[in-house]
Amino acid sequence: MSTDAPLNPEDLPSQYDHEGAQARWYKFWDERGYFHAEVGATDAQGNKKPPFTIVIPPPNVTGALHLGHALNNTLQDILCRQKRMQGYNVLWMPGTDHAGIATQAVVERRLLEEEKKSRHDLGREGLVERIWEWKQQYEKRILGQLKQLGASCDWQRLRFTLDEVCARAVRETFFKLFSDGKIYRGKRLVNWDTYLQTAVSDDEVFHDPVKGHFWHFKYPFVKADLKPGEPEFVSIATTRPETMLGDTAVAVHPDPAAALDKYEAELKEKLAAAPAKERAPIEAQLKAVGDRRQSILPRLIQLRDMAQRGVRIMLPLAEREIPLIADEWAKPELGSGCVKITPAHDENDYAVWQRNLDIGAINIMNADGTLNDSVPAKYRGLSMKAARKEVVADLANSGLHDPDNDVEDREIDLAHSDRSKTPIEPYLADQWFVKMDELAQSAMDAVTDGRVKITPERYGKTYLDWLSEKRDWPVGRQLWWGHRIPIWHVTVRYSSNDQPHGDLLDDGEVKQEMSDYAESAKSNLTAALRKLGLEEGNDFTVVSMPGDRTTESTLLVCTKSRIADEAIEQLQGDLAFSDVVGKKVKNHDSLTLAYEISVPTQDEEVLDTWFSSALWPHSTLGWPEHTPELAEFYPTSVLITSRDIITLWVARMVLAGLYNMGEVPFKDVYIHPKILDGYGETMSKSKGNGVDPLDVIEKFGADALRFGLAYLTTETQDVRMPVEFECPHCEKLIEQTKKNRTQPRVECKHCGQSFSTQWAASHGTAEDQALPRGAVVSERFELGRRFCNKLWNAARFSLQNLSDYKAATGPDAMQAAVAEPLTLEDRWLLSRLATTTREVTAALAEFRYADASRALYAFAWNDFCDYYVEITKARFANPATRLAAQRVLSHVLDALVRLLHPLVPFLTEEIWQLLNEMAPLRGLTPPGSQEGLTPPGSQQQASRDREVTEAAASHGCEAAESVCIAPWPEADESHIDAEIEAQFADFQEVLAAVREIRMGQNIPPREPIRFAVRCDNATAELLDPMKPYFEQMARATLTAVGPGATAPERSASKSLGAIDVHVDVSAFFDADAEIARLEKEEQQLAKHAQTLTAKLSNENFVSRAPAEVVQQQREKLAEVEAQIVAVTAALAKLR
Repeated sequence: MSTDAPLNPEDLPSQYDHEGAQARWYKFWDERGYFHAEVGATDAQGNKKPPFTIVIPPPNVTGALHLGHALNNTLQDILCRQKRMQGYNVLWMPGTDHAGIATQAVVERRLLEEEKKSRHDLGREGLVERIWEWKQQYEKRILGQLKQLGASCDWQRLRFTLDEVCARAVRETFFKLFSDGKIYRGKRLVNWDTYLQTAVSDDEVFHDPVKGHFWHFKYPFVKADLKPGEPEFVSIATTRPETMLGDTAVAVHPDPAAALDKYEAELKEKLAAAPAKERAPIEAQLKAVGDRRQSILPRLIQLRDMAQRGVRIMLPLAEREIPLIADEWAKPELGSGCVKITPAHDENDYAVWQRNLDIGAINIMNADGTLNDSVPAKYRGLSMKAARKEVVADLANSGLHDPDNDVEDREIDLAHSDRSKTPIEPYLADQWFVKMDELAQSAMDAVTDGRVKITPERYGKTYLDWLSEKRDWPVGRQLWWGHRIPIWHVTVRYSSNDQPHGDLLDDGEVKQEMSDYAESAKSNLTAALRKLGLEEGNDFTVVSMPGDRTTESTLLVCTKSRIADEAIEQLQGDLAFSDVVGKKVKNHDSLTLAYEISVPTQDEEVLDTWFSSALWPHSTLGWPEHTPELAEFYPTSVLITSRDIITLWVARMVLAGLYNMGEVPFKDVYIHPKILDGYGETMSKSKGNGVDPLDVIEKFGADALRFGLAYLTTETQDVRMPVEFECPHCEKLIEQTKKNRTQPRVECKHCGQSFSTQWAASHGTAEDQALPRGAVVSERFELGRRFCNKLWNAARFSLQNLSDYKAATGPDAMQAAVAEPLTLEDRWLLSRLATTTREVTAALAEFRYADASRALYAFAWNDFCDYYVEITKARFANPATRLAAQRVLSHVLDALVRLLHPLVPFLTEEIWQLLNEMAPLRGLTPPGSQEGLTPPGSQQQASRDREVTEAAASHGCEAAESVCIAPWPEADESHIDAEIEAQFADFQEVLAAVREIRMGQNIPPREPIRFAVRCDNATAELLDPMKPYFEQMARATLTAVGPGATAPERSASKSLGAIDVHVDVSAFFDADAEIARLEKEEQQLAKHAQTLTAKLSNENFVSRAPAEVVQQQREKLAEVEAQIVAVTAALAKLR
């Protein structure tokens, strides 16, 4: 740390100042360019660094980042910082996403709320200009949040999905897909957002149960079609009465008897496998099937026969004839057994239409959700909801519906748009689609053959299941914000000199001539484009398709660049010409056919946001240009993301990478858990339970936020994080409940003062709005803050005891330090350090963030702070042992800071800079040495220490100027001593038992005590050398240890399985307190034994669990039972 005056460690504050560290060190890293990845970067020895690449899941510019973003980017940063320290050329590509539909929705909503204007009031250019302004504002905020979090992105390479680099890749990909015949335009049923007036994909739809109804109606048959004895009406039921205006058929099953037989067989099979408690409802269903055979089947067979004969139905209200058809979509086991068919407004009915094309499809809805001119005049312009009421009332008035008996209350699973949160309407529309068959298969193969590995493995199934459906991808969006679809429409209109078009088209020869003319028009248009300097197949491509009317067709021109767009805009003037067909048609001696080509107009739609996002791993590196960055950093190394977008993004990136690059975009995909509130609900601003990362950073610090998130990130489950309000008056936390989280103001239970919440602005009074705002945080981050303060104070102690280390590292002094044999605690700590280094390195390589965090927490908090620092205090006070202790302390603190840096970067940089001032030359081995310590007093040890002394005296082990670029610690296997670790583990366990008994007996901490330990000989040999440590850390004298150790006459005891601890409490004994303590312990042990016994009695567990797991549980039960025996004996003795 650069200061004007020499550092005095005694002046360091007792609390870690996270605000100061964050402001200081991010600027320091950024200014020195530590985060920038140069192509071809080399290490100090001139060797090319291996690349490590992550592309950030680009945050949407819809608003600020939330806690999910904080988790995602923390996990990415941990890997990037570690890999940078491991010598990789790390590129973490930052960027943001234009998020077409989401961003346009939020800007339109703001426009309506603040200015009472719609997008049509501003026009396309005006609205897009407003959205760009929004983008600039929120992108700046997002990038600021990432920097406050500590994200070590390469900010010199910032990308945006709508910038020129990404737009170039989008145009190239679309052109390539279009030229390859993988993009087409077709009329399909889509999910329509009537609020935003655009299609959305299946993956952008969520379902919510809502209260609704099931209405029963009667449709009359055309009387002229009926035979005597046939029914006059067919009954149907629907949750959407208004859609009946678009019905084109009613269906009955083609073989209702066989369908009932099949359904009955399925129920019987289900009944045979069902447990007793689930049999009753299945039996009731079987009885209902039997009843339907008598009551409904004869009628269904009759209706089937009528359908085959061609009987028609008069559609009520519309007064339009529709057919009765036979189709398997009708279920004889449900309702009347018949179903209305509305192909333009129901996905299943659309499928029926595809099997029965003659019935047609009628779209009854405008883009805004109102009814169009295809319905009777009285319903036109009504919303779907309003039309529902009118239709039900009109059917009742017509005697076709009984409102008292023909309505059932139902809970309906209603589809909603994820963007506008409004109900989705199935809508028949012309859409652009990407054919997914071959593309999807290639992406599936990449996972099944191991080129892409998804962790945890269970999410691979989600990926494969979705792709296996191979549903074509609707990529057009009826929006203004986004990549405009690079298609120009040219209409070719046909005309004749003297005949109506209808008559012309009845003649096959004329039809052939018109088809030839379509090709001629295409050739003429292509020639015109070539004259403008465009190259077919490289700048543009033209395809023809049928038009909306029989007398016209459409030419589609796909362009690859803006230059091509500008050229095509020049196509003005008359491209028409006429020709004479020299043949007799319809008794005419000659017939003149002509066609006219319209001026090209660009498609109004934009591409789905996920189209540009699918290209993110290679578009950001400059593709389609062959850039040095693309050659160096593609494919990327790993993708870290949420399970919500496995299908929307991950799968599409894989297929796009394979299509454009011929190679997968990443080798690993890690799917991290979701963050939920204490009730298990997804956090969101709309619920009031969303935690702003900046609020957490302000209160707890970025390091605490990062460490807390990593500590909680396990592979098996989502993160539950209870949410609290922070009172702005007293800064204490108040539990957030489902009730108070939606209130505009909350009263603090600690100080009694009120504060406002996010709802004050929209639901509160002026008084509420004037109150200071309470932040929404989570106390779970207190763990991170406590850990950071613990580490800070351990470092402060270390620095205070290293104040003279720099002056003492001369050759003579170092020689003396090296000659001092390593103490037992030194060897133990170095072993634990090596073991922890190995564990953490392995955990991060496998994305086991929680394991890495917890291993570091245990080592730093327990081993280093609670034990080693306490044990070595006496050595620092002794001039004869001080330097040797300093040498080990500086080495361990150095390694610990480096191990922790990826998780808590600001705190570790703060400590590193202070350590650099106190001990710029540090370490137990010379630079580059991978050897470890050898047994003290050995010849090898003396030789090694001479090397260390010479290295320290000549060039020293000088630390890097920043921990950010310091080398990642390597586990020195020669330091690992399993016996010493076991010895200290026993010591720690016995020490904890002694302390617990002292506290339980209310013995003052400074009061000396005596104790005995009964254990086997092997354990005794390990514990006997630890006597001085018991004295030092617990003022406890170990008087006897081994199988023959006996408990003092008046003792308080604790059983540790194979070890029994007996503290002499004769001077302090409280028999009642000890009996109460032992009884409580006995109850806890008995409960634990009961749980273990139940598990081992479970045949499923014993037969299915791995053998080693079952054995572990048996051993644990034996240990608990031994503890129960010991506790019971101690109680008997006291009683």
